[in-house]
Amino acid sequence: MRSDKLKEKAPIRALLHATGISNEEMNKPFIGLASSFTDIVPGHVNLRELERAIEKGIHAGGGISFTFGLPAICDGIAMGHKGMHYSLPSRELIADTVETMAEAHQLDGLILLTACDKITPGMLMAAARLNIPTIVVTAGPMLAGCFKMTRLDLVHDAFEAEAAYKQGKISRADFDGLVLNACPGPGACSGLFTANTMACAAEALGMSLPFCGTSLAVSSKKKMIAYESGKRVVELVRKDIKPLDIMNKKAFMNAIRLDMALGGSTNAVLHLTAIAHEAGIDLPLEIFDKISKETPHLTSIRPGGNHFMEDLEYAGGIPGVLSILESFLQDNPTVSGLTIKQIAKGGQVYDSNVIRSLKNPYHKEGSLAVLKGNLAPEGGVVKQTAVSQKMMKFSGKAKVFDSEDEAQKAILGGKVKKGEVVVIRYEGPKGGPGMREMLYPTSAIAGMGLSESVALITDGRFSGGTRGPCIGHVSPEAAEGGPIAAVKDGDVIEIDIPNRRLELRITNTELRNRLKSWKPPKPRFTKGWLARYQRMVTSASTGAILK
Repeated sequence: MRSDKLKEKAPIRALLHATGISNEEMNKPFIGLASSFTDIVPGHVNLRELERAIEKGIHAGGGISFTFGLPAICDGIAMGHKGMHYSLPSRELIADTVETMAEAHQLDGLILLTACDKITPGMLMAAARLNIPTIVVTAGPMLAGCFKMTRLDLVHDAFEAEAAYKQGKISRADFDGLVLNACPGPGACSGLFTANTMACAAEALGMSLPFCGTSLAVSSKKKMIAYESGKRVVELVRKDIKPLDIMNKKAFMNAIRLDMALGGSTNAVLHLTAIAHEAGIDLPLEIFDKISKETPHLTSIRPGGNHFMEDLEYAGGIPGVLSILESFLQDNPTVSGLTIKQIAKGGQVYDSNVIRSLKNPYHKEGSLAVLKGNLAPEGGVVKQTAVSQKMMKFSGKAKVFDSEDEAQKAILGGKVKKGEVVVIRYEGPKGGPGMREMLYPTSAIAGMGLSESVALITDGRFSGGTRGPCIGHVSPEAAEGGPIAAVKDGDVIEIDIPNRRLELRITNTELRNRLKSWKPPKPRFTKGWLARYQRMVTSASTGAILK
């Protein structure tokens, strides 16, 4: 075992004894329990209970557990102010922290206890990088909220409600009721936003036990899965089964396939690309688009639909969805000891409206589309299953803003009109820096009733809660002199999602001339972690990884 090199040295044994480890325990596998517990993030407040369940499992399996902590940012709390600059960069810090702890202490295996948007992908990046036996335990979805006998979620009933209230569309009492009840307790927000998208992806990758992605945060089932994960990781150590035995090209194809069938967040493109990079696998944007074109959209979960994660859990969870997708899957091992096709064969669907058949999908194509054109030579990403048929093709005059804050002020101030295309730039990985999520502007557009008449494009990114004709990840970004830097107010922009086109209607000569006269803006941060991040981060089209 890796930890043997610790145990053979008397001073290290002495230090380990100081933590309470006996001579008998010294011979057992050392399992690191990387926990992102924090009191400030709803997705993580229940992790103390899951830590206990995992510890019990590790000890029952014959291992010794060592818990260590990791940073956890709630994108909803960080959004709309300086804090959101830190969200995507935190993914790299998390991966680096897990690597640091596991290598410094030569741990034999890992349980990665995680929730929310950047923590789960950061953990998976570390798993691929370290390649020691590992299981991911995601903390589970939040229950739907409820107010006046109507089920609620954070995006529809807090973010969008804020704009609706400012427009006088709902009363103050109803607005307060929605905000108070939208998030009823622990867990990742109740729709198929980025947190739950990545939890489901971890299961499809084979890195979590079956049903882990959808079992609810408040459920005893989640504790049972945590316990079994603890037991199982000790067995993985003894059998020397490692993440790269599981996270191969087939696993990523299956995870992308599942994401397209579910209708997951556009952020899955960034994160799966970054995880694959750590595994030594190239995932160009074209793969996402190809799989999306082949894969029917089988569920209709918020923000694009009206179901919730609890409905997906009760309808059969990820094994139920895999059972429908079985013919598309490439068989591959998982941490459970079963192959992905064995899990699919054992899956059942208990509600054929929540998880539809291949013959009766919600949409013929999957959730995401990659658009290219002179405005996005390296691509831009849209959640096409959350766009109405009316807006799948759209042409309008640009309304250009050089920051999210400027755009939000203009939208709420009534300065954005029907038929316009809002352009938000200098919010990419470098330009932001940190590629802030744009849930405030997109929610404001929806809340003000403009989602059927206004489009939005950005070199930044969107929350998994975004719906409507919103195109993100436009690459190259403005801060690197991409074409989006050359757009002017009044330019006509043409969006054609079915044909995967995003075009700025000016001549090639005019575009070249504008870019020749472009000058990079001054960095928004000149010291600290974000200044270093800005210098090292790559394009969104390559996963916004650090080089």
